[in-house]
Amino acid sequence: MAWIRMLDEEEVAARGGRLARLYRGNTDPEHGTVDNVLKIHSLRPETLDGHARLYHSVMHDPGRLDATDRETLAVLVSAANHCVY
Repeated sequence: MAWIRMLDEEEVAARGGRLARLYRGNTDPEHGTVDNVLKIHSLRPETLDGHARLYHSVMHDPGRLDATDRETLAVLVSAANHCVY
């Protein structure tokens, strides 16, 4: 759980504008939501685009590792860094 206030999809859609466009462009098709790691930028949309590009290139781009391996590595790195997320 993030300790940073995040705007959910419904609130962002009601506000419209740049953040709503960024949310639509970064909605996970499998779950229909924006990943929390991106939602933490909801109060500063100018940082969302760059983070989204980096995040998607690491976690969703086809490559040598499949999604399970990427998520496993993310969990291991988080554990090594004592990150509860």
